[in-house]
Amino acid sequence: MSTPADDLKTAVIIEDDPEIRHILSEVLESSGFSTVSVGNGIDGVRAVLTYKPLLTTIDVTMPGIDGIEAAKRIRAQSDTFIIMLTGLSDEADVIAGLGAGADDYLLKPFRPRELRARVEALLRRSRGLPPTAAPAPASQGSVGPSFPAARVATASTPVVPVVADAVVVPVPAAPTASGPAPLGSDGEWLVHRDLRLHPENRVVLIGDDELELTRTEFDLLATLLESKRRVRSKADLTLVLRGESYVTSYYVGDADKRAVEAHMTNLRRKLGESAANPRYIETVRGVGYRLTAESA
Repeated sequence: MSTPADDLKTAVIIEDDPEIRHILSEVLESSGFSTVSVGNGIDGVRAVLTYKPLLTTIDVTMPGIDGIEAAKRIRAQSDTFIIMLTGLSDEADVIAGLGAGADDYLLKPFRPRELRARVEALLRRSRGLPPTAAPAPASQGSVGPSFPAARVATASTPVVPVVADAVVVPVPAAPTASGPAPLGSDGEWLVHRDLRLHPENRVVLIGDDELELTRTEFDLLATLLESKRRVRSKADLTLVLRGESYVTSYYVGDADKRAVEAHMTNLRRKLGESAANPRYIETVRGVGYRLTAESA
């Protein structure tokens, strides 16, 4: 008999509003998830470590630690998909949520149909490598929260990874002063200047330094590296991230484009560059993004 922690279709709901928790449970269970609901960030972090869910929804404004801090703690120890639910539409709040490790966000009030579409889109995307040695949810002898048993739904939806039509460049692994060669050193890398990305092992290097990117930041960077100097619009990148790159009728709204902008802001920060003086990614005003020229 499988336990909730073994269920690949478990979802943890972190939300302090009982009515919204109920709506989220109904929507996710209708999509084939078993659900575990908690009302604050601390219990939410513990629930994620206990149940190891495929998906986690987090409300931004909660008592105790807020959703941003909860997302940071979860992302440090779990590769669960994270959808932030927020009534805050200011771009700074969106950037903060995505920078904390969220894969997507929804503004309240939201339509259940939209939430289902966002969840299905996340499931179509390849998951990153699992985290290593996540700590136990509570130390021996401590008193942890009493979580409800996961409510199991009967439907199931397969996880279908997106297969990118990448044009890759084989290069040898960069020598290191000590330690093993980087992951994927025998495989194919996407290369631009001193930036290298390994699609299969999901490793990004600048020189010999490895970057820690969120799943979405990695997918954005991989798409731009594959596209080289071809401009990718915000709508185009939204569709790529959702596995809808060949569905021209899929609606892309302003909120989706703002999310891409926020992810790009965080990605550029991690790359150590700015939009005003780009080394790797340049903005084509009014159109989208592309790689910079190979030489300055």
